[in-house]
Amino acid sequence: MGLNDAEVKKQIDHMIAFIDQEANEKVDEINAKADEEFEIEKSRLVQQQRQKIISAYERKEKHLEQQRKVQQSQLVNQARLRILKHREEQIESILTEARNQLTAVSQDTARYQELLLGLITQGLFQLLEDRVIIQCREADKQLVQAVVPEAIARFKDATKRDVEIYISDKRHLDEDSCGGVKMTSQSGNITVENTLNARLAMIGQQMMPEIREVIFGKNMNRKFLD
Repeated sequence: MGLNDAEVKKQIDHMIAFIDQEANEKVDEINAKADEEFEIEKSRLVQQQRQKIISAYERKEKHLEQQRKVQQSQLVNQARLRILKHREEQIESILTEARNQLTAVSQDTARYQELLLGLITQGLFQLLEDRVIIQCREADKQLVQAVVPEAIARFKDATKRDVEIYISDKRHLDEDSCGGVKMTSQSGNITVENTLNARLAMIGQQMMPEIREVIFGKNMNRKFLD
């Protein structure tokens, strides 16, 4: 026996309800999946941007740290240079004072004449030449002439060699020199600087570590004393 219209309509309504339910469930499933994918993508983008911000901040922080180190190094170097300059000025002041005191040596004629004798004799032993030319201050010429014979005698007695000494009339030491003599071989190839200025410079160079220690104290960073 066939279905009547009411029963057909009921089955059709039941099928429609079933289809609607499945459609709604499918829509809910699609929406849930879309929401999940949205949250995942949103989280990925947020994390990506966060990492970019962190990386940018780290680069900026590293750049600022490098700048700070460079500036600090520059300031340290500038301070070190100022200290070194001040120390050199102090040392130069001491050497200048020593030069001023050396000038007074030539005021004591007897003492200065004996000093000239020693400087000339020493120069002869250093040159070991048959002919020697002496340059001195114009004011010291007579004192040098007075001690030359004794210097020659001492040289000959020690070396058994003769030597001729000429006092230059053309070239003299500068008048601002502290004194002493400059001695050269006749050819001019060999020179001995036995001026008081040269001796002071040599002694000052040799004693520089001691001078620095006396003025500024021991350098704790220095590993070697010689």
